[in-house]
Amino acid sequence: MNERRPYPSDLSDARWELIEPVLTAWRFERRGRALDFGRPPQHELREIMNAILYVDRTGVQWRYLPHDFPPWETVYGYFAKWQKEGVFAQLNGLLRELVRKKEGRNAEPSACVIDAQSVKTSTSVPATSQGTDAGKKIVGRKRSIVTDTLGLLLAVLVTAASVQDSVAGTQLLDQVAAGHPGIRKVWVDGGYRQHLVEHAATLGIDMEIVTRTPGTRGFTPIPKRWTVERTYGWLMLHRRLARDYETLPTRSEAMIHLAMTDLMARRLTGEATVSWRDPTSLDQIRITG
Repeated sequence: MNERRPYPSDLSDARWELIEPVLTAWRFERRGRALDFGRPPQHELREIMNAILYVDRTGVQWRYLPHDFPPWETVYGYFAKWQKEGVFAQLNGLLRELVRKKEGRNAEPSACVIDAQSVKTSTSVPATSQGTDAGKKIVGRKRSIVTDTLGLLLAVLVTAASVQDSVAGTQLLDQVAAGHPGIRKVWVDGGYRQHLVEHAATLGIDMEIVTRTPGTRGFTPIPKRWTVERTYGWLMLHRRLARDYETLPTRSEAMIHLAMTDLMARRLTGEATVSWRDPTSLDQIRITG
């Protein structure tokens, strides 16, 4: 690796040790499919991941990557391949199991929470993948996520903001039931319809709709559901997610998986995450359960 001044988003040795086996195995398997193993790689995987994390943390455009990283075309190429081949989702699943074990939980959860967030999009996002959230008056996309009771990501789906929560929730429930068969309980808010409760029942999952107490004003944590709302707060520490900039919804999902991977790796190594709103030593937070 060429010597350069590190950026705050760079992987520490401890965090790189957590994700290196997955990326190394990916490169070995990919080179094994090529004749004579193809050309030797020109860039280290750690630097590629550092560059991708830089984009996710700072929100910079790919073309504006600092020149001491590998060429932006190379970095974006790796990002696209890792998204398409499920590497970010794999890293997310691996680190989630490690965090759960560290917290004294079973590797697989038995309960989860679903919530949705509508965000504005940039001018680079095709109009065909956008919509209007009539309730929140937002033109853009909707991020629907499923987390365990620690707030760790289980599944994510990015759609047009016009897609009903229950429609996205149906797809997410199917993903969760297939990927996490031990799930038996899920909490949602009042935006999810009764037919989703019935769909959950067919999957052997008890869905409970948790609503705000009538007359409540201002922000008030809602029982059972506050963990997923906190997860959205964690994700917003990654400036790329403050707005949806990705041309493809699947790339938006990859950015969310990447942000959660970064957060969990820091949690496992005990490293602080500095808020981009005021990146000083007094404004460091630790992601805790």
